[in-house]
Amino acid sequence: MKKLSTIWKKTNAITVIGYCLLVIGTASCNPEPDESDLYTFTGETIESFIAKDSTLTSFNYILSRVGYDKMLAAYGSYTCFAPTNDGVAAYIDSLYNDGQASIPHNGLTSNSLEGLTDSLCLNIVRYHITNQYRDIVSMTEDNEILTLLGYEFSFTSATGQTVLAGKATILSSDNVTVNGLVHIIDNVIPRVDKPVSDILEQNSERYSIFSKALQLTGLADSLQGFKKGEFEFKQLARDNFSGKLYPSSGVGTTGTDECKLGYTVFAETDSVMRLNGINNIDDLIAYANKVYGNAPDWYDYMTENNLTVSTGNDYTERFNALNMFVAYHLLNASMSINQLVFEKGSSKYWNYAPNADQYDYYETMLPHTMLKVWEPSATGKRLYINRYQTYNTLTNEVGSMGTNHELILPGVSIDRNASISTGNGYIHSIGSMLVYNADVPKKVFNERMRVNCTSLFPELINNKFRYFSTGDGNIPSTHDTSRRGIPKHYFDNMVLYNEDVCLCYCLRGAWRCYQADQMQFWGKYDLAFRLPSVPTGLYEIRVVYAPMNYGSFMQYYIGTSSSLSSMLPIGLPFDATVPVEDPRVGLTDATQEDDMGIATDIAMHNRNYMRGPYSYCGHGENGWSEENNARFEWGASMTVRYVLGRVELQQGNENWLRIKSLNFDRNTNPVGLDFVELAPVSVVDNQQYSEDWY
Repeated sequence: MKKLSTIWKKTNAITVIGYCLLVIGTASCNPEPDESDLYTFTGETIESFIAKDSTLTSFNYILSRVGYDKMLAAYGSYTCFAPTNDGVAAYIDSLYNDGQASIPHNGLTSNSLEGLTDSLCLNIVRYHITNQYRDIVSMTEDNEILTLLGYEFSFTSATGQTVLAGKATILSSDNVTVNGLVHIIDNVIPRVDKPVSDILEQNSERYSIFSKALQLTGLADSLQGFKKGEFEFKQLARDNFSGKLYPSSGVGTTGTDECKLGYTVFAETDSVMRLNGINNIDDLIAYANKVYGNAPDWYDYMTENNLTVSTGNDYTERFNALNMFVAYHLLNASMSINQLVFEKGSSKYWNYAPNADQYDYYETMLPHTMLKVWEPSATGKRLYINRYQTYNTLTNEVGSMGTNHELILPGVSIDRNASISTGNGYIHSIGSMLVYNADVPKKVFNERMRVNCTSLFPELINNKFRYFSTGDGNIPSTHDTSRRGIPKHYFDNMVLYNEDVCLCYCLRGAWRCYQADQMQFWGKYDLAFRLPSVPTGLYEIRVVYAPMNYGSFMQYYIGTSSSLSSMLPIGLPFDATVPVEDPRVGLTDATQEDDMGIATDIAMHNRNYMRGPYSYCGHGENGWSEENNARFEWGASMTVRYVLGRVELQQGNENWLRIKSLNFDRNTNPVGLDFVELAPVSVVDNQQYSEDWY
């Protein structure tokens, strides 16, 4: 057998990679952090440690007011950031004398500890505790810490100090107790509880023009929400015979989940506006009229729905040019700067090829449009919106991304150091004008588009399930801390045709999955979810799965609405239990073939099957390598792709993918949803270049 590098240099043939990934993963154990060589064990609980420290009496009083002293004295695993008495006093004073407070003194009855309301005490406590393990070493791997309050705070480490949210400096770190860690900090960690639009307006020295446009269009009202509602869930249970997870029917604990709303705003500063000849709101209106005046020429949604652009002064009209300009800057998902793409480099995120680019797609508030956030590996950790290079996702070299790419559109840069956190989202500063012009549908999205499950369902982002990893702490409704139960009817972009189903999110861990996570559906599932809004065209839709003897037998359907009457079958009934060596699949061990499986790829695709992608590994124990990745994996539960078929999708319609269980005799078997990939046929059938393996 020839070495991989030799084959890749000498071979130039058709290669394959997939989209619309539906994966059934198997978990492996994530080891707990080894503290034995790092700390001196105290034998205390977090509460007893705090109670004995005379500089922490004020924080201990706040804990006891809301009963969290008892929680921190009991069994569990937490990291607590405990502010000193001086820090608590300074914070109370700032609340009491806040001239911009929506209610006098932020509700305090006096400028004292006793003047705090119970709700303020609860907010302070829950914002200073996380059930994630966060010592000083592990904190360097992530730039945010998710708290019990459901909101994260950022931190920086420089000159030997770690500063939380730009305000609270860690004075004493890594104090180990029997139920977690305590970091003593010099101030209360500040938290903004005002909505995105209000904070943007308060930052008028930087964003006066954009903020004015947001108010004129009425879109500021679309950024005010904090909570969608509460939903009931049932815990997952285990089948005592097989040991597998299955939907509990009246068995197990029930509870409710609060579903938060959240938003991300990409905004040009006044200085960026001025560089583009925009000095006031009138200039921006003229600019929007110019760039969106002919939008129906490339914006298929408008053409297919007989819509025209308005350049009048009713800026609240949905297709007024200024409204369109602002709407394309807004997302219904709250993401910090480090959550816009799957970040590599952390020990938790083990499974990506070193030179694989990180990217994701998100729908905007401009109807049926998306934007792409891309972190090209060649540019380090720089983020761009709608960056474009020729022949993206195509290659002229087997086994690499190729040398046939020419950068045409540098994209809109996102400033990593100028983001603003708000009570219900984030504001990110961008370095040039962001517009949905002809280049976006005709160039940026003329590629194999891969959308992760968490981007399909913003609720997973807004409620911070997306950022939890296996072993991060006590996660409600799980059987082994690796899965998180999801209430039925939780997602706006999903409908259930059968209530006998259990939904769960597989927390980031050692799954055979893109971005190390996935959704799973257990039971007699029959459901549909809305596909991303892509430009009108013919697409190849692919699903990826792990062939296992307890996999599912299913039928897929495609429809222009969630109504069952619009659904038509796509492809034949699909059995995920068929072994890969079965002639119907025909998978081979590519590492044992001189052409690294190229000929087999062609034969498999003719049978509607494909190998897994090269960009991530099949399992987590050894990390990604040339031999350990989803394309070359061989053995039980490897990832395989199945081509559902080719479908004409219209941007002017909604497009829904239905999955119906045909498991009449094995109703507890699951199906997984990892990511959705929609590949334009012009990419799949390119006669000059082949699809890259990534």
